[in-house]
Amino acid sequence: MTTGALASATLALALCAGCVPDSPDAASNQKPSPKPAEVNSLTKRPVGAAFRPSILPSPSSLAQRVIAPPRAVPSATLAPAIAAPSALPPETTLTKPFSDNFDRATLGPDWNATSPVWRITAGRLCGDNAHNHPVWLRQKLPVNASIEFDATTTSPDGDIKAEYWGDGQSAAQTISYNAATSYLTIFGGWKNQFHVLARIDEHAKDRPELRIDDSSDDLRAKKVEPNRSYHFKVVRDDGKTVHWYVDDLEILSYPDPAPLTGPGHDHFGFNDWEVHLCFDNLVVTPLRTR
Repeated sequence: MTTGALASATLALALCAGCVPDSPDAASNQKPSPKPAEVNSLTKRPVGAAFRPSILPSPSSLAQRVIAPPRAVPSATLAPAIAAPSALPPETTLTKPFSDNFDRATLGPDWNATSPVWRITAGRLCGDNAHNHPVWLRQKLPVNASIEFDATTTSPDGDIKAEYWGDGQSAAQTISYNAATSYLTIFGGWKNQFHVLARIDEHAKDRPELRIDDSSDDLRAKKVEPNRSYHFKVVRDDGKTVHWYVDDLEILSYPDPAPLTGPGHDHFGFNDWEVHLCFDNLVVTPLRTR
């Protein structure tokens, strides 16, 4: 065979081999082309794919959210839950007249009530069933002073009571009020049987007293009338003698050889046992020693 004929035969065999199919085993080992993934019509994600949020905050941003301080609110918009108590006035000794007509809603900082029964009613200071727990004026009395006020009881039992030159804080510790710190006036006490001006112990046997007798010509001996306003005035102007007047009539006086003066004996207070009492128009006037 010539060289040209041999080349032509080789080319023919190569073309013929390209037309013959592969063996069955080779065909079975070939992988089919993948089908297009099925997509969920609502989520627009491949069916069966795991859910991954499209926006996930980074750890640093989470930490910032946790530790970031709250937004500050201007203090002017915040109301206190409990109002701060008003400052109490200093307990200074009066050097000029002091007055109180109680034309307000609450007792106020000038007074120290040792019982919650004391209250302002219709422009008067009233109380009942205080059981010798007075309401004290915080301002101090000088040794010599004039104390004036109006007083009314709604009870036929009388029993209008006040204290002078006491300690400004004490109250009865027992039923019997025998350890006061003051002088006491009791107008129509013991169910309208006595007017009494006592020192420390209202039950003392040597107390100045006036027995009430409505049949007497002595105006001082009359019973206390309910719903009548009485004007009280108690004066000490010599450092030792206490004078007690009602409606400008002297009821009793007490010349004290050991007068109550100085710390612990320098306050005025209204008091009560059980009857309903009201007080008004208080005026305290410092006096010079005569």
